[in-house]
Order: sequence, then structure tokens, then C-alpha cells
Amino acid sequence: QILLLDMHHIISDGVSIGILLKEWAALYEEKELAPLKIQYKDYSEWQRESCQKDRLKKQEEYWLSVFQDDIPVLNMPTDFPRPQMQSYEGDRIAFAIERELTDKLKRTAKENGVTMYMLLLAGYTILLSKYTGQEDIIVGSPIAGRTREELEHTVGMFVNTLALRNHPKGGRSFIEYLQDVKENTFNAYENQD
Repeated sequence: QILLLDMHHIISDGVSIGILLKEWAALYEEKELAPLKIQYKDYSEWQRESCQKDRLKKQEEYWLSVFQDDIPVLNMPTDFPRPQMQSYEGDRIAFAIERELTDKLKRTAKENGVTMYMLLLAGYTILLSKYTGQEDIIVGSPIAGRTREELEHTVGMFVNTLALRNHPKGGRSFIEYLQDVKENTFNAYENQD
């Protein structure tokens, strides 16, 4: 027997695929599934209702303040001119980070009260700043968008992209900048709706 599931990416995210596979395996083993606390339509209703609430207005104000100035375009130097017709050609470089360096990164993150993601984001934005000479860097970061516990076992499309704006300016220590990245990341996640 072959089972083929074909879903458009607009109806499910990566977490949903895990839920579907887990529930399918449970049903195959003739186990009973726990009743759903909520369905995707409930989430849709929350979204619709929240459009009229103060919470969403406050989040809108947050994002308008983050992007009140001109939005910079990353001016990456390239080794050849961009083609007139957009191309999606590219390459992939795979590498492994040695355990010793990984341990140092984990220790640095722990000592500074940040996640590994925040630490690497700080390093990445500094790298982009060095390549471009720009001190205003925006990085789009995909997030799961499952902000309520009830959504953890719900199938649907919850993914969002956060535009994380940071300013890796010279004259400050990396640790000072890392704290800014931490604060900016927390604020963005608090206003992710």
C-alpha cells in the first residue's frame, strides 16, 4: 500500500506535518487520538477578533516605530553584475562547526543570558555590516507563529516572518551589541502578531 499526502504549503507548516505523521501512526496502531481542544477555524476567529482589539493596535504601533525611518536596502558587494532578468540560481556551502567552537558559543550565550539564535544573529548582522559598510541591518526570520499553548497540536499554517532590525555600529563591544539584539528580538517576538 502507498499513501500519498499532497498539501499546498498555504494550509500547513512544518509543525503540522509532524502532527499529521504522529496522528497517522497512532491511528495505524489503532490508538485513540486525544480530542482537539481547538481547531484552525478557532484560531482564525481569534485573528479576526484581535483586529479590533487594543493589543493589535499596540503591536502595530511597535512596528511602525521600528520602521519609522527609511528602510535600508542591503547593498552587498557581488562578484558579477546582477542579470536584468531575476534568477534563482545559487549555490550551497555545507560545513560543520567543531565541537570546541560550539561549546564556546554555548558558553558565551549562557553567560550573557541569550539564546544561541540571538548570539548567531548578532554575529551574522555584524558580518553583513562588515561586508556592506552599513550600520542598519534587517534580517527576516521565519517563526512558528504558535503563540498559544492550544495551538501546539493544531494543524494549520501559523508561520510568520519577523523583520529583525539591528544596528551593529562601531565603537561598542560585542557584548553591548548582543544585549541590544536580545532586547530587539524579545520585542519583535512580543509583537509578532
